[in-house]
Amino acid sequence: MIHGVHIEVVLAGVYALFLVGVTVILEYLARHSHRRSEHYRNSGFVYKRKLDVWECPTGHHLSRAHTNFERRIAHYRAPAHKCNCCQIKKNCTDSNDGRLLESRMDSWLESELRRFHRGISLSLLLLAMIILAAEIMRHSEMREWLILGALLVPISFAGSKLSVSFWERERKN
Repeated sequence: MIHGVHIEVVLAGVYALFLVGVTVILEYLARHSHRRSEHYRNSGFVYKRKLDVWECPTGHHLSRAHTNFERRIAHYRAPAHKCNCCQIKKNCTDSNDGRLLESRMDSWLESELRRFHRGISLSLLLLAMIILAAEIMRHSEMREWLILGALLVPISFAGSKLSVSFWERERKN
């Protein structure tokens, strides 16, 4: 007992907070790594939204060549004759068909990768909620219920917010 609270309740609360912390870190790292990979994939190229073209560092345009709607990826290709006579070709591409860029049609919030990470985060929050709910059922002291409930309510709220965005794309289709 710690100040009238069973040690098991304290440990369950600490573990639930640990799982929430892991969830927060996972969400941050997933978003951060996605942004970095997108930046490096098309580094030096600028997207011109009105024209729907990418502009390479030397000013040439890569036009949309193919769109994979199932995977939600658009492919943009530079004209081969422009790339093959370009001064920086060796640093840009080894293709004789022109530089090819892939552009994701989904934002991070809509991507399958985000959905995968969000599923892991939801699993961790669900585990925390199950642990807290089980401890509420095991203990009958009001003080312990208040402590566990004070943790369970915000974790449940966070889980419901994450689950809404997890299922959002499914509802759109």
